Formats: sequence, C-alpha cells, structure tokens
Amino acid sequence: MLQRCLDLLAPALEAPGAVVVDCTLGLGGHSEALLEQFPEARLVALDRDKEALRLSGERLAPFGDRATLVHAVYDELPEVLDRLGIARVQGVLFDLGVSSMQLDEADRGFAYAQDAPLDMRMDQTTGVSAAEVLNTYPPGELVRILRAYGEEKQAKRIVSAVVREREKEPFSNSARLVELIRDALPQAAKRTGGNPAKRTFQALRIEVNGELSVLERAIPAAVGTLAVGGRIAVLSYHSLEDRLVKQVFAAGAATTAPAGLPVVPEQYQPRLKLLTRGAELPTEEEVAENRRAAPARLRGAERIREAIE
Repeated sequence: MLQRCLDLLAPALEAPGAVVVDCTLGLGGHSEALLEQFPEARLVALDRDKEALRLSGERLAPFGDRATLVHAVYDELPEVLDRLGIARVQGVLFDLGVSSMQLDEADRGFAYAQDAPLDMRMDQTTGVSAAEVLNTYPPGELVRILRAYGEEKQAKRIVSAVVREREKEPFSNSARLVELIRDALPQAAKRTGGNPAKRTFQALRIEVNGELSVLERAIPAAVGTLAVGGRIAVLSYHSLEDRLVKQVFAAGAATTAPAGLPVVPEQYQPRLKLLTRGAELPTEEEVAENRRAAPARLRGAERIREAIE
C-alpha cells in the first residue's frame, strides 16, 4: 500500500520546503520512496532499532542532508522536531508493526516459524525481553496480556502450561514456546487462524515494546505537529492499533460544540478532515506480491485548522 500512502500525502508535500516525517523508518523503503517522489521535501525519520538506522542510513546516503535519521521512539516526535528547530511538518507516515528486517533476522526472536532467542525488543539496548516476561510475570498478568494484546481466547490454557513449564526450566527460545502452545490448545483451536502461536507472539511483542501505550501517545502527538493542510497516513496491522488510530482521527474530525448552538464557534469546529472512508485494505495483487500486507489497514487525515485554546 506504499503508493496509496504516497498519494494520500502528495497534496501536502509537493511545495518546496515541505517536511515529512517517517515515524517507522525500518529499512528505509518508505523513506526512499518519499524522497524520490517529492524532490523538494526534507525527510525526518525515526526508529528505535539502531541496526535499522545503520542499514537505512546506507540506503538513504545518496539523498545527503535531505534526510535526517534519529534514534527515537515515535511518541518522542515533538521533542525530536523541537531539537531540530522544526515548528510544523507537512506530512507524517506510520507503518506500524514489525519490520521485515526484524522478522527475517532469526536471532531477534520475532518470528514463530524459526527457533531463536526469545528477545523481541525493537531496541535491544533497553527494556525486558520476551523471555523475561514469560519467566517472571504473574499468571494473571500473562493472561491479561494474551487476551488484550493477542486476542487469544485460549489464554488461560496457554498460561497454565507456561507456568508449569517455567518452574522446570526458564524459557529462552521460541521453538519451545511454539511447541508448548501447540500442545496446550484444543484441536478445534488449531484448525483456524493460521499458526496457533501467532497471537501469543503478537501479544508478547506488544508488551515487550510497549507498542499500544506508545501509539496511544504518538498519534495525537503527530497530529499536533501538522501544519494546517498537513496530512498523516497510518498503516496498522491488527485491530488494536487500527482502533486507536480510528479513535484519534474520529475525535479530531468531530465538532466539540455543546448541542443546540445555532452557530458553532471556531474553537469547537473539527481540526481534521478524514481522507479515507473507514480503513482501506490492500488489493489482492498487493497481498499476492507480499503476504505480510494481508492484515494492513490504512487511514489518513488532513489538518484543517489550528487548535484554539
């Protein structure tokens, strides 16, 4: 859905001097496309993964000082822009979830299809690993995480098996966890929804990286950095992310005036205009080309007025 993201952002980025932020740099594919399609634009790109910054830095080197790469989590965007002396931006792009690099590097522990250390930290210099979560969290907290972040209906079964097994030997690798999940689930649950470990791995990844709490802060913060006429595009990959984005955009596009006013004062009028009708889905061709695009959901919005206190 890269081209659709570029098309959504285009009206705000074609003027000279436009600043666009790629909040999820990864390997730099989206950033490269932004710099190529909008030759007058300046890019600021964020990532918490230092290896991603190194690799994308090499990829984006031909663009010189048009690209500024920053080691930061995307809820830190206002502070990053403040340090760079940038008051407002014309475009913001989020491509949420795990980057292809993280999935493809076995030793990061994100993928359930290959054995690896249970790490899952996007920034391996800080925070607790997935193994520490599994080995130390109380059972009730593990159940909550699997239900809330993985929408796993069999959370109690899986956690009971985890607690029983971790008492024998702490968890360290993904293959043992995948096998445990397969053994813990009833046959009916294994016949639907792909790999039975998928939801548990998603839940652990979200917990380890604080993804939802970060996103809850990041989307309103990003909207706040937009100039009037600026646009934001967000690609989500599961319903929890998409719901947060939908709520922020809907609130910004709604009037906040008390009911019954004959004329709505400007401070109560919407700050955003929605650019997508609901969440846009990838085409069959895009899914055929890249199966990881299948769950993608795209929403866009435009800033139409400044906030008035």
